[in-house]
Amino acid sequence: MLRVFTFVLAVFLAGSVATVTGSDPVRAQGAVCDKRKDVMSHLARKYSELPVALGVANNGGLVELLTTEKGTTWTLIITLPNGMTCLLAAGESWESMAKTAFGQGT
Repeated sequence: MLRVFTFVLAVFLAGSVATVTGSDPVRAQGAVCDKRKDVMSHLARKYSELPVALGVANNGGLVELLTTEKGTTWTLIITLPNGMTCLLAAGESWESMAKTAFGQGT
C-alpha cells in the first residue's frame, strides 16, 4: 500500500511542479524532471520541504532527500549532470535514524 501511495504522490508532485512552474517537465522512463531551482522552490513553498541528506550517485548525479521539520512528508530527488532535477519518490512519515558504525546496530 505504501508503494502505491508513494507512486501516486510522486506523480501528483510531479504534475504540481509542472503546473506551478509553468514549464514542460522532461518525462523520461517514468521520471518527471524540471529545472532544479523550480523543483526546490515548489517543494519548499508547497510542502515546506528542505534538504536533509545528500549523496553522489554512480552516474554523477546529486541525490537529495528533502523533508519537513517534523517529517510529515518527504521527497527523494536527483539532479543530473546536465542540470535537470528528477523526482524519484515521495511519501509521508519520514523518520531519521541514528548513525551507527558499520556492522553495529540493526
